[in-house]
Amino acid sequence: MPQTLHVEKHFESSLVVRDVVIGMADGLTVPFALAAGLSGAVNASTVIIVAGLAEVAAGSIAMGLGGYLAAKGDAEHYASERRREEMEIVERTDDERHEVIQILESYGLTHEQTTPILAAFEARPKVWVDWMMRFELGLEEPDPKRAVTSAMTIAGSYIAGGLIPLAPYMITPDTHTGLLYSVGSTIVALAVFGYVKGHFTGAPKLRSSLRTTAIGGLAAGAAYLIARLIS
Repeated sequence: MPQTLHVEKHFESSLVVRDVVIGMADGLTVPFALAAGLSGAVNASTVIIVAGLAEVAAGSIAMGLGGYLAAKGDAEHYASERRREEMEIVERTDDERHEVIQILESYGLTHEQTTPILAAFEARPKVWVDWMMRFELGLEEPDPKRAVTSAMTIAGSYIAGGLIPLAPYMITPDTHTGLLYSVGSTIVALAVFGYVKGHFTGAPKLRSSLRTTAIGGLAAGAAYLIARLIS
């Protein structure tokens, strides 16, 4: 009887999605709040556009740099821990053997079952270190291109998100009209973004959409009210 091939489908770009979420969430929210706040204080679309574009440029650079440094930090941490493990299987072999046995027995294996596994590790030190990095420390080897990719993804997502609330001010010279269109377009963008984020992260889609929209709306509303009170 022919057997159906079992194929597991897992989403393998979680880090990219995380970067898009970080960049897009801030890109939609911060320029939106800034534009709304300025709309309550000034009556010139040009000022809002210039200030908004400056914020998008500065924010994308700062966010991208933050993503780059975080990814580099992860890579450096992994390399440091790996060097330590490589040293320990040579200089503290008995301790490392004991750790392997403890980890395997925590999965239900008996001492007799762990013996051949440990012997195989000792014959292949690199595999032993790889296994310890994953199962003792919970660390996966980072992609060497991760830092640059993360920086570009976060920065690009921030720019894409930031242009949405600013676009209406570029189309109409009237600040009040621009604000209304900005609110409408950004709320729709936040709702869609939250829904898509929920799809990729496994969170309830409607809840994710409502939460993202509420946070962005509160930030913009607070900025607008503060600007109106001050002005």
